[in-house]
Amino acid sequence: MIGIGVVGYGYWGPNIVRNLSEIPGAHLLWVCDLRTERLAGMRARYPSVEITENFEDLLRDPRVDAIAIATPVSTHFTMALRALQAGKHVFVEKPIASTARQAERLVEEADRRGLVLAVDHTFIHTGAVRKMREIVNASVGEVYYYDSVRINLGLFQHDVSVIWDLAVHDLAIMDYLLAERPVAVSATGMSHVPGEPENIAYLTLHFPSSLIAHVHVNWLAPVKVRRTLIGGSKQMIVYDDLETSEKVKVYDKGITLNDHPAKRGEKVHQMLVGYRTGDMLAPQLDMTEALRRELEEFATCIEKGTTPVADGEAGLRVVRILEAATRSLTQRGAVVELEREKVLA
Repeated sequence: MIGIGVVGYGYWGPNIVRNLSEIPGAHLLWVCDLRTERLAGMRARYPSVEITENFEDLLRDPRVDAIAIATPVSTHFTMALRALQAGKHVFVEKPIASTARQAERLVEEADRRGLVLAVDHTFIHTGAVRKMREIVNASVGEVYYYDSVRINLGLFQHDVSVIWDLAVHDLAIMDYLLAERPVAVSATGMSHVPGEPENIAYLTLHFPSSLIAHVHVNWLAPVKVRRTLIGGSKQMIVYDDLETSEKVKVYDKGITLNDHPAKRGEKVHQMLVGYRTGDMLAPQLDMTEALRRELEEFATCIEKGTTPVADGEAGLRVVRILEAATRSLTQRGAVVELEREKVLA
């Protein structure tokens, strides 16, 4: 049995606790939170789990093999680092840290100690996104674009912008689905609440090839939309997370470039564009709860010494994009290279 403690019992913590209490092979030992009233409610539901307001109790307990962190982003680095230094495996809510340097430090510490470091990129464990990866690898062909929209009315955050709150999901999905990594990002956005972070933003990601990605996030929309489009040379995918059924639709649609018979040998711009229209397929999806699958994977990785899908490196790649996008925001959309973080004119 893998002894696990959970830090943070606010918005997401109860979901982690619920799943850990049901996963075979995992033994939920502790739940830590600074708000006593939250812990009292937890104790009524899980009487065998010890509660505390002191994080040190989890670090000192030799029965605790791993710690799941579901606290505000600003605390992720400090808590995760202390847990790793105490010899505990770590599962940390997204994003993994507030800066790329902090994320690098966590990856280095986990590698040095041979510990599992997993990031809660929940969506990549959904049946819909897993199926999309299969399709992208098997039949989409060359990927032309990735376009996502994640908008709703609220919930406004005071410590992070809409990019760090919402775009992190789409960037994690993109990182999981696409073999190619972005090399630069530009972002524009605005805050409509004085003194608060940006509540609307548009990110454009550039790749070594002709692939381009766009992410639109917004806390100030009258409707809730969670939709992603992937366009390829052979097929196109529409992923609508709000659909109760048929979340993923695969379209046999696209274009073909044909030489005009009378103009062979002339310039490329003389080529004619043809349109291909075929069937739509809605594949059957695995409806297992993503967080349960994710935590089961975490426990398995600890037991077998394997690497989770959303490991520290995946978390680091996403934070690098978030950090570069934030820099671009402050410079009104300037293109920021990801590798060298060089701002382009």
